[in-house]
Parts: sequence; C-alpha cells; structure tokens
Amino acid sequence: MKSIKSIKIHILLIGCLICTKPATSQTVVKSTIDSAVLMIGEQTKVRLEVITDKNKQLILPTLSESLTDGVWVLETGKPDTAIADNGRMSVKLQYLITSFDSALYVIPPFQVIDGLDTLLSNSLILKVVTFPDVDPSKGITDIKPILTPDFVLADYFWYVFGILGGLFLFCVIMYILQKRKKQEPIFFKKEVPKLPPHTEAVQQLDRIKAEKLWQRGKHKEYYSGITDVLRKYIVDRFGVSAMEMTSEEILSEMNRLNDVHSIYKTLKQILELADWVKFAKYIPLPDDNEISIMNAYLFVNQTKIEELKLSENEKVTENLTDTSNTVTEEEPDSSN
Repeated sequence: MKSIKSIKIHILLIGCLICTKPATSQTVVKSTIDSAVLMIGEQTKVRLEVITDKNKQLILPTLSESLTDGVWVLETGKPDTAIADNGRMSVKLQYLITSFDSALYVIPPFQVIDGLDTLLSNSLILKVVTFPDVDPSKGITDIKPILTPDFVLADYFWYVFGILGGLFLFCVIMYILQKRKKQEPIFFKKEVPKLPPHTEAVQQLDRIKAEKLWQRGKHKEYYSGITDVLRKYIVDRFGVSAMEMTSEEILSEMNRLNDVHSIYKTLKQILELADWVKFAKYIPLPDDNEISIMNAYLFVNQTKIEELKLSENEKVTENLTDTSNTVTEEEPDSSN
C-alpha cells in the first residue's frame, strides 16, 4: 500500500511539472541565406530572426559595410516585429549582400543582446563562383539572354515633338520663301491705300464696259452692274444709304443734295431704265445701252471731288513766287 501511494504522488508531481509554464522562456536566434551559391556580382539576402518573449528589450547587430572579408552589405532592411498568439515575439531583419571574388566564405554568427545575455546565431556558408572558361571554338556568348524593355509611350515623346517641330520649321521656311518670291511682307500685310470714290467707280465702269454684257444678251446683268457701282459711289461720296433705297428714294435724296438739273437727269435716266430691264424684262435698244454707260461716267465725273496735291518743288516755287511779289509791291520808287 505504501509503495502504491508513493507511485501516485510521483505521478501527480510529474503532471504538475508538465502542466506548469516556465517563468521565463528561452530566446532563439537563427540566421538563413536565400542562396548559398552565387555568381560573381550577383546578390542574395541573409535573414536574421529572433524569437523571444514580447516586451523584451533586444539589441540587434549593427553591421558595417561587410559581413566578412569579401562579402559586402549593400542594404540593411528595417526590423519587422510580429506577436504570436502564445505571447512570443518574432523580430526579423534582412541584409542584401554580394561578392566580387570567387571563394568559399564563412559568415560568422550574428550577436543579439538580450538584457544581460549575448546570444549568437548559427554561422552560414556562402560559395561565390566565377564564370566558366570560354571555349574559343564556340565563340563569345552572352551570359544571359537580351531582355526586351516594356513599351513606354513617354520614352517616345521627344521623337514625336522632334517630328512635329521639324514639320513646323519646314512650313515656316516655305512660307517665307513664298513671300519673298512674291515680294510681299513676311509677317504684316501691306496696306493698300483706298482709292477715291470716283476713281473706284470709273474702274468698275470700265470693267463692265469691257465685259460687253449687253452685246451678249445679258441686259439684266449689265444694268445691275451699273446701278450697283453708282449706288456704292453715292454711299462713299455723299454718305447716303443708297444700297438699301429704291430708285425713287435715291433720286429724291440726290435732288435734295444737288440743285444741278443735269446731274439729276442723267441719274434718273439710268435708274428708271434699269428698273424696267430688271423687273419688267424690257430689252433696251443698243443706243440706250451706250447712253446709260456714258451717263454713268458723266454722273461720276460731274460730282467727284478733286484732291489737289502739290509736289514739294511746286510748293517751294509757289512760296518763292509769293515772296517775290510781296517784295516787289513793297519796294519804294527810286525816283522819289
């Protein structure tokens, strides 16, 4: 009985020890490498992981430019901390490394300070190999296949702008050459001086006469052209809105402005005969057609305003003549 009781007590003590969680858990430090074999100049990552209780103050290793002679640290990442459900904390840190010398390297353990304890990770082995010898019979070959870059539209903007700029420059040069050939201003249009109303009217009447419209049976076009020229002349010369007036209104206005009966008579002959031809389809005699164009010339010439422009020599001569006459008139008689 005593032995059975002692066995039960031992079993109970062992169960308590198994079920009871230790006050402190062990901190684990381990390191890994993504690729243990590298070609010269290639890169790989070394990863350091520390597993411990949360809220512990850890001091992670601060590396210089190299892990060991010949193995260079290119970049050190930021610590990544995660808390598990069991209250344990995982801190991960990674280093980007490379080597430019072919050899077998031993990466020493990483040191992590956990309070008063200094913990070491496992060491790593890295093998760096050089390029294989080139067989002269096979010729020189690429280490890796040529990569085709992705199409990016922004890379071709300068080509598009260059083509458009070249086309614009070509058009500008052709425009300048054309203007020079015609002896015209390149950027500013040459202002053509406006002709006096009577000069413009005479030129238009000369054009109508040269077209010989009534000789070809175009009586309506012939008289429409003459009356349009006279209406525009009356607008420019007298300031009368003749383009919107009827023939009777024009004659009434002209009779009010001019007392000369001959001017009114010539204009009346043209306008009345033109109304008959345009609206009543009247076909005038050849003499009537000739008289109408002659009366149009006569009306313009009798009502035009002459602009007298003296040349500089004429002005000087006139001034000298006036001065000479004045001196002669004021000179006293010598006999007196």
